[in-house]
Amino acid sequence: MQASYFFGYGSLVNRLTHGFTPVHRATANGWRRAWRVTPDRDIAFLTAVADPDGSIDGLIAPVPEGGWVVLDEREFAYERRPAAHQVKAEDAAPEEVAIYAIAPDRLREPDDNHPVLLSYLDVVVQGYLAEFGPTGATHFFETTDGWDVPILDDRADPRYPRAQTLGDEETAVVDEWLGRKGCRILR
Repeated sequence: MQASYFFGYGSLVNRLTHGFTPVHRATANGWRRAWRVTPDRDIAFLTAVADPDGSIDGLIAPVPEGGWVVLDEREFAYERRPAAHQVKAEDAAPEEVAIYAIAPDRLREPDDNHPVLLSYLDVVVQGYLAEFGPTGATHFFETTDGWDVPILDDRADPRYPRAQTLGDEETAVVDEWLGRKGCRILR
């Protein structure tokens, strides 16, 4: 029986946030990442938005029996959408792949009351650095929209439930890109 896979393009790229294995590098064509808010959450988070010219890197991993319940709970503000026809993996060819995305009619722009958590962004970038190196982190920043949104610096007291400790080099990459993007940091 062919396993179903998820395509992770944000925190799911960081293996430290989940136990799904084995993971495979993959690309989802027809998508772009964006920072958005929904009525279901108090903070901004990444979502995949349709973009016929877009392409985002990430990971796929098989979902064992009962695993969708865990993932759907974790990704509760998203819709799970079929994406096998859009996802190409380096060393796997699954017949079923799902991508989580916020329904277009539920997308809202982040604001000061619904910022991006820096602890969340740190986890995402740490994952891209681990899986794709500095080039992957660069591609992440370049293929994500919404860097004009407020970012809450919660590193000292992370609010993100799957926060990780970054090394000095990882932190420097995040901070350098926030500067390049001209991000507004809330203290």
